[in-house]
Amino acid sequence: MENESKHSFQRKMQARHLVMLSLGGVIGTGLFLSSGYTIQQAGPFGTILSYLIGALVVYLVMLCLGELSVHMPETGAFHSYAAKYIGPGTGFTVAWLYWLTWTVALGSEFTAAGLLMQRWFPSISVWIWSALFAALIFFLNILTVKFFAESEFWFASVKVVAIILFIILGGAAIIGVLPMAGSETAPLFSNFTSAGLFPNGAFAIIMTMLAVNFAFSGTELIGIAAGETVNPEKTIPKAIRTTLWRLIIFFVGTIVVLASLLPFSEAGVLESPFVAVLDTIGVPYAADIMNFVILTAILSAANSGLYASSRMLWSLADKNTISPVFAKMTKKGIPLNAVVFSMLGGGLALFSSIIAPDTVYLVLVSISGLAVVVVWMSIAASQFLFRRQYIREGNSVEDLGYRTPLYPLVPIASFILCLASCIGIAFDPAQRIALYCGIPFIVICYAGYYISQGLKKRGAEYVEQNQSN
Repeated sequence: MENESKHSFQRKMQARHLVMLSLGGVIGTGLFLSSGYTIQQAGPFGTILSYLIGALVVYLVMLCLGELSVHMPETGAFHSYAAKYIGPGTGFTVAWLYWLTWTVALGSEFTAAGLLMQRWFPSISVWIWSALFAALIFFLNILTVKFFAESEFWFASVKVVAIILFIILGGAAIIGVLPMAGSETAPLFSNFTSAGLFPNGAFAIIMTMLAVNFAFSGTELIGIAAGETVNPEKTIPKAIRTTLWRLIIFFVGTIVVLASLLPFSEAGVLESPFVAVLDTIGVPYAADIMNFVILTAILSAANSGLYASSRMLWSLADKNTISPVFAKMTKKGIPLNAVVFSMLGGGLALFSSIIAPDTVYLVLVSISGLAVVVVWMSIAASQFLFRRQYIREGNSVEDLGYRTPLYPLVPIASFILCLASCIGIAFDPAQRIALYCGIPFIVICYAGYYISQGLKKRGAEYVEQNQSN
């Protein structure tokens, strides 16, 4: 029989891979295409405020995840923590919610990538490009973990460099170092104050908070990759710290530049606010450059997404809650069946977006929108219950490799802030469907878990009785 160690996850990811994996999952079309809409809804100050609050929420959740994933570095992390410290039904539900989030994202990312290629190759069908990109992402995920991490590092690097350059060029235009088309004087921050601090009222910030929370989703990928990370007790805290301050700089810096250089009334109706800003600064081929950057951003998010969903599926199988087929590993430590199934899920999501965009696909997108916040709540609750149990068992907090500061304040605050954004959904008619679809899905997951476990138990008892007879 072959050595079993060959068929386990391999610890190959460095801190730089982990940071870029997390940034790759977060920085996508939300920042590049939807940021103008957010500015129009909440105004420049309101948008910056909501991104700062969103960053605080993510930071608190990551502090909780840091303690858990350093103490128990395993693949598919937060599903395991929820199962162990909250309850097995919660762990099962969290895993399926997270799997669905990323597989639905895969479908929309492959479509978006195909549509972007139409700019350069209008005669080639969108579906040919979508299929080619799907094949590329699949290939990157099934070779080795090191190869996957390296490809994600370079994919994510393109958009990180693009955002830094955009902030530098935009900053130079704001203070008048770079001349702007149609403007004699430096704009400075006149667009910030022209419509007042909160043009649509302070409540608009709560509305955009929901979108902002979803924009930051993907940061928790650090926890999923814990089982494939070199030296997790040092790598994970470092990745959490660097990821968060980079996100704040990228998101807030970008919003400051966009809000300063675009009139507030125009921001939301532009296809890409980035292109509009680069055009006014006079950057040649601005639209083509941004098309390329957004394409790499989408492929990077798809790469992270297939990784996350396949590891979640593997984790469910590893805990014997779904078929052990998904726990099988290749010699190189890749859960191939889980990758294939997640890819098929992405294909079905893509198919439903064409066949039934107003029914099936709308339901899937709504559930995945709510799912991220529910997953964050489970991380906060798991850390709260873990620390309590850890102390109850006679252990010293000093022995933990990484400690969540200000316990129990941090897990309680992060749980309440996430819960508040879920409640906020109820007041927004456009986003209310997330509750209508998300809550029944959560109930179905719980019911599915307890029914399947009951049937398993009954089957085991039946076999036992027959053997004793």
